[in-house]
Amino acid sequence: MSPSRAWTLREILIVAVLGAVFAVLYLAWVQVWLVAQAAFGAVTMDVVMGFWFIVSIIAAAIIRKPGSAFISEVLAAAIEILLGSPAGLMLVVSGAIQGAGAEAVFAATRWRNYSLPVLMLAGIGAAIFSFAYTWVMFDYGSLAPGLLIAMFVLRCLSGALLGGLLGHLIVEALYKTGVLSGLAIDHARRSAHA
Repeated sequence: MSPSRAWTLREILIVAVLGAVFAVLYLAWVQVWLVAQAAFGAVTMDVVMGFWFIVSIIAAAIIRKPGSAFISEVLAAAIEILLGSPAGLMLVVSGAIQGAGAEAVFAATRWRNYSLPVLMLAGIGAAIFSFAYTWVMFDYGSLAPGLLIAMFVLRCLSGALLGGLLGHLIVEALYKTGVLSGLAIDHARRSAHA
């Protein structure tokens, strides 16, 4: 039997809270990126980028409904703006693109598979979509092919590890506390053990 696609108030509130929490963490992560960039150079953005995809993966793994990855990422970006991010409305566009990249992977499984490999692929999906966006925004076509390949590979690895793997670890930690009981993730795990 397919789970209901209708959202409950609890699910909406969880996505809202995740969006708010990760908006704060995303703003803090900008500082990590800036310090690392000063030390290691331009490709640092691609190395740390995966963390900016993580809320989409966490929300999707918990809620398991169409749109949860996309909505959570857009919400986090919008809240970042309200918290004072100088990026402005382009941040919402960036969040939408990243969320769509993760959502596309979950859609490919018909929102039925939230295993670690799928979560890591969702991080890679967000990385690919964001790379295409930054290619257009920052004229990546003028960069040396070797640098472009390195940037792309680093961003995909970051998406898989900082987005997918770290997202999985956070979801597992949350699940063990019991705060996710009664949600789609809990129903799926109980059904699997029944």
